[in-house]
Amino acid sequence: MKSGSNLEKVLKAGHFAFTGELGPPRGTDAEEVRKKAAFLKGNVDAVNITDNQTAMVRMSSWAASLLIMQEGLEPNYQMVCRDRNRLAMQADILGASALGIRNMLCLSGDHQQFGDHPSAKGVFDIDSMQLIYMVKKMRDESKFLGGADIHEPPKMFIGAAANPFAEPFEWRVHRLAKKINAGVDFIQTQCIYNMDKFRKWVKQANDMGLTEKVYILAGVTPMKSIGMARYMKAKVPGMDVPDEIIKRLQGAGKGKVAAEGINIACEQIEEFKEMQGLAGVHLMAIEWEHKVPEIAEQAKVLPRPVIE
Repeated sequence: MKSGSNLEKVLKAGHFAFTGELGPPRGTDAEEVRKKAAFLKGNVDAVNITDNQTAMVRMSSWAASLLIMQEGLEPNYQMVCRDRNRLAMQADILGASALGIRNMLCLSGDHQQFGDHPSAKGVFDIDSMQLIYMVKKMRDESKFLGGADIHEPPKMFIGAAANPFAEPFEWRVHRLAKKINAGVDFIQTQCIYNMDKFRKWVKQANDMGLTEKVYILAGVTPMKSIGMARYMKAKVPGMDVPDEIIKRLQGAGKGKVAAEGINIACEQIEEFKEMQGLAGVHLMAIEWEHKVPEIAEQAKVLPRPVIE
């Protein structure tokens, strides 16, 4: 399978991948997207474009993907199952591929009750596992989910998310195996703070031979403040923030908390580079895109490979 994706080429060539993220604006200002894109250019191999993240209405993922392509970046187009049925999803996949989008991340999506339209109807016609299977069937078999032929199949490098921390922990690695069986090419994990638990999860994945079948990118989100760390610990489902992270940020001193958050992130990236079974890092510097060049420099992931 050749999707024409830069991210796929980087991973297949054995380079340690480094991807970024960009949240589209809550309005029509294309300049807002371009400004964020400028900080990512040359520093990452591909950029995740979120799809109504946290169930808040934003510019569509495919539209923001096209804007960053004009800026010379490669998008990783996210699609959630919450907002569309299988007809709309397949139509959008065909459209995205026709417009040159080559990576796609298949997600269930945050429940609408957490967003700004809590009474919206959740679609969830299929789940993320079935979405992975559907994209693979469209790409590799030239078939729609309903069985009809596709004249020109979409070329997509298929991604999905994994959360190594949700309970029951023992089940997490089996969920990863199910996504691999459904046809996923690469995985980006939830942001990692509990390194001990993450090491266990990667070891389980290695022991089961899963890391030989899929490219795993470890999720990293630098803490900007002690408030952010506390909020993530207490309020964000499936997030595991150990007390020592909060203590370390508290000990950083006035005005130095954000820098310490970046230090922690860069130390994690250094360890991930050496960790057996990992193929890269996914940096989610949400609304902190301007810090990406500094983090990439400090984490020694530059220059990014250019593959013809």
